[in-house]
Amino acid sequence: MSILAWLVVGLISGFIASKIVNHAGEGVIMDMVLGVVGAIVGGFIFNFLGHSAPTGINLYSIFVSVIGAVVVLLIYHAVVRRRA
Repeated sequence: MSILAWLVVGLISGFIASKIVNHAGEGVIMDMVLGVVGAIVGGFIFNFLGHSAPTGINLYSIFVSVIGAVVVLLIYHAVVRRRA
């Protein structure tokens, strides 16, 4: 995928994952960063399970990215709460 596609999918999946995990976004930039990291994590998870990695901007890519972003957000919130 191109960088622009990663950013679009990351923004969408980060926003959706933020709404799933804590019902309030982390901010546009943080949602995008966590979404892109989540897309990478989701790709690794789905490859490990034997499914194909996300390609392009489509529902499957967004689904994989949201799953990865939820995992990343849960880890992020666990680390941030321990520090506070």
